[in-house]
Amino acid sequence: MSIPIRTLTSRDNSDFRFWLRLAQARVGRTGVDRVLLEGRHLCEAWCDHNGLPLVLIVGESMQPQPWVQELWQACEETRRIVLQDSLARLLSQVEHGPAVFCVVAPPRPALPDRVTQGCLWLDRVQDPGNLGTLLRTAAAAGLSQAMLSSGCAQAWSPKVLRSGQGAHFALQIHERVDLGALADRLDVPLAVTTLEQARSLYDVDLRRPCAWLFGNEGQGVAPDLLARATRRIHIPQEPAVESLNVAAAAAICLFEQRRQQWVHGASPVAG
Repeated sequence: MSIPIRTLTSRDNSDFRFWLRLAQARVGRTGVDRVLLEGRHLCEAWCDHNGLPLVLIVGESMQPQPWVQELWQACEETRRIVLQDSLARLLSQVEHGPAVFCVVAPPRPALPDRVTQGCLWLDRVQDPGNLGTLLRTAAAAGLSQAMLSSGCAQAWSPKVLRSGQGAHFALQIHERVDLGALADRLDVPLAVTTLEQARSLYDVDLRRPCAWLFGNEGQGVAPDLLARATRRIHIPQEPAVESLNVAAAAAICLFEQRRQQWVHGASPVAG
């Protein structure tokens, strides 16, 4: 005997209130380790890389869509929820977005014993848009790991997910990392952008993998981490502009490295 389709119509429902907290990133760093993914791209990417979600939530009007039906049929009956359209609009963080959501438990990979490949290190990057763009750029440049210090925006928050555009599924993301302690595990150079005692990006041999460290939007990299860097690099620019956005600076550095590797036929940026 089939299980009746569960349809939610009340905003006072405890499950809906919990999902709303997830959508508004109010759970975040508490003991509840759940994330709400919204839209076709993120939901399908999750299923392709991590398997089926804990819960699939579909707005009433989205049920007939063929791609929604594929997700619906793949999930167990007990994990499928139909949400009244008015509630789906409340849950959505995107204007006129597709009313399809997945509740998932984000991956929490263990830190490697040794850091042997190119990777992204972020020190207290607080803006969700910057963080998502940095993750997306790192994935596009061929990196496979990102190490985020305490003080960074939550990697799996809705704004970071939207900005990352699927980068989360191409990277191993480590959060709340003690970067100072992790520096003791480095088997590749630690490269940082700075104006102090630094060489031009275009004069540095970047064919070999390295760990790229970028810092807080206002304060930059913490002094103790800066002192651990073995490659100090600056990006030549016009003096009329004080500094580049951290995400823009990272894109320039990572793709200069990729250019050098391509020109010289070196190993890819990931090692």
